[in-house]
Amino acid sequence: MHTLFIADLHLCAQEPAITAGFLHFLQRDAVHADALYILGDLFEAWIGDDDPEPLHAEIATALKALQQAGVPCYFIHGNRDFLLGKRFARASGMTLLPEEQVLELYGRRILILHGDTLCTDDRDYQHFRRRVHNPLIQKLFLALPLRWRLKIAAGMRARSQQSNQHKTLDIMDVNPQAVEQTMARHNVRWMIHGHTHRPAIHELSLHGAAAHRAVLGAWHQEGSMIKVSRDDVELIAFPF
Repeated sequence: MHTLFIADLHLCAQEPAITAGFLHFLQRDAVHADALYILGDLFEAWIGDDDPEPLHAEIATALKALQQAGVPCYFIHGNRDFLLGKRFARASGMTLLPEEQVLELYGRRILILHGDTLCTDDRDYQHFRRRVHNPLIQKLFLALPLRWRLKIAAGMRARSQQSNQHKTLDIMDVNPQAVEQTMARHNVRWMIHGHTHRPAIHELSLHGAAAHRAVLGAWHQEGSMIKVSRDDVELIAFPF
């Protein structure tokens, strides 16, 4: 018995090796799990469920097959695919979760989230995040013609990449106080997240008791998953 967690695949048509690696992961690893949790940034960008990109249909079909094999799949939005909606969720068989979710797994109480809300030192990003998560702004964006949305999304990605070049690694990492406050608010000793692309399992002290923060790696050169079982929490890297 075990449950798997992944994040930050950034799937796109320009990176077929990552897509192939993910499809292989679903058939080789995920199909044997009790459940699969995708903690955001499954896709490099998402401009609406009506985007006819063939890759999206391919991934939806593969995830639906996983569900039909008896493995439920759950999804938390990332900073790249926060507009992924109910239409794609139905097509893929995924269950959409809130941005913070507590799980009771094999005797552990675990908080899962994408992780970008923990990077509070990056004030420019947090301001941007609040703006684009405004329901009215999202509704207006999704009402635009698809070609406009594609152009806007490309411009936003370019500006984000340029901005990140001038930020220190510490600013783009999680804030320790934000981690502790979030874990304390949910009364957990375990946290699993992605976003920072810094895979590790960190030990920390929370109100005098041992706690742990497990961080998933991005799927750039290899795959990354966290396997939670009754006996252990393992961070596993594997080739595509």
